[in-house]
Amino acid sequence: MRYEPIDPQLFIANRERLRRLLPPKSLAVVNANDILPANGDGTLAMIPNSDLFYLTGVEQEQTLLLLYPDADEEKHRELLFLREATAESELWEGHKLTQEEARKISGIRRIHGLSEFPRLFHRLLCECEHVFLNSNEHPRAVIEVETREDRFVAETMRRYPLHEYRRLAPLLQRLRAVKAPAELALVRKASDLTAAGYLRVLQFTQPGVSEAGVEAEFAHEFIRRGGRFAYQPIIATGLNACCLHYVTNSSVCRDGELLLLDVAAAYANYNADVTRTIPVSGRFSRRQKQVYHAVLRVLRQCIRGLRPGKLPREWQKEAEKMIEKELVDLGLLKSREIRSQDPDQPVFKKYFMHGVGHPLGLGVHDAVNPTQPIQAGWVITVEPALYLHEEGFAVRLENDVLVTEKGPVDLTADIPIEADEIEALMAARSQAPSPNGQTRVSARVGRGLGPARRWAR
Repeated sequence: MRYEPIDPQLFIANRERLRRLLPPKSLAVVNANDILPANGDGTLAMIPNSDLFYLTGVEQEQTLLLLYPDADEEKHRELLFLREATAESELWEGHKLTQEEARKISGIRRIHGLSEFPRLFHRLLCECEHVFLNSNEHPRAVIEVETREDRFVAETMRRYPLHEYRRLAPLLQRLRAVKAPAELALVRKASDLTAAGYLRVLQFTQPGVSEAGVEAEFAHEFIRRGGRFAYQPIIATGLNACCLHYVTNSSVCRDGELLLLDVAAAYANYNADVTRTIPVSGRFSRRQKQVYHAVLRVLRQCIRGLRPGKLPREWQKEAEKMIEKELVDLGLLKSREIRSQDPDQPVFKKYFMHGVGHPLGLGVHDAVNPTQPIQAGWVITVEPALYLHEEGFAVRLENDVLVTEKGPVDLTADIPIEADEIEALMAARSQAPSPNGQTRVSARVGRGLGPARRWAR
């Protein structure tokens, strides 16, 4: 792994939190993700199962976690099963975790080879009364490929049809939504890496550079600092920014255009999610700045509106009302159009058609029940936008915010967002990079980013 070791107390505490939610005589099982095929004999990079990582810190393929807090024998109450390494697998694939290494990472004392799982699983199924199995229950997930977890669920229910089965996903969603201090530290680290990338790109971008070149600047900063891209980066100049999930990143950035950057880092599997919109030339036009300030006002108001107890749909409605007002002020809508609109097809959706934010953590779009009120400890993105197809540009801004009882805390407040600050930083881009790859402009990253900004209610 590229990141610094995580204190296993985080995973020990996460398992304890899950245990408290399980009814008596309950057994829970979580599987690793598959390594997915590419073309020919190729495979894609391993994507750790977020639930398994949350509970164990282990990222290795074919791993299984079994929790049975009421097992008759104490040694069976918490079991981790690992793929056994062979000389051939280590020759072709590299080192596999030893039992002692997995014990050190997870804090689980009883580690077994995968070949021992069927025997122990059968024994504990004969003891338990409830079996909690996992699945992908993200509300927006498109399930087209059968996962390792899916196959495990189907086979277990076929072999043991008389057991009572329950869903583990709602319990894990409930737990993962509220971030522990150690998790927040990792999200902040991802935000720090993201800030370094943006500061580098601000001094790199100018007319004639390619979207791909900008992507490479982010990659340089993230990877050398022990991170990776949190998601496929969106680097969209001009009209490309009006495509919500534009990922081609192949156009040339031209004078007079805006460049939308929806790019962030992940660190230790915890994600940031940040968007900025910058002028390719280094200066916003008058119209571009009008739209930019409108979106920035909405972002700030939406951050202030994040408080425990509010329903996500209420927060979304508040954002939409703000967007409507800004669209009228910008001359893009008339008040009478809003008064006479079809409630099922509001006119603002021509310019703003997506959610204003989503939970963030081990998932870029963390799975949370959308009917559940916002809680202290959630990290939520705030991402208002305006897409002006007819004018050939879009502005989207996105920050990551921690919800607390004392008010929202902006975890990404140190990533430049004021139009004047962006212009000032870009004006200094003629300064050449230093030999170690750090630019003079980004010296504040070397000093350490300032504290997160707390927003008053």
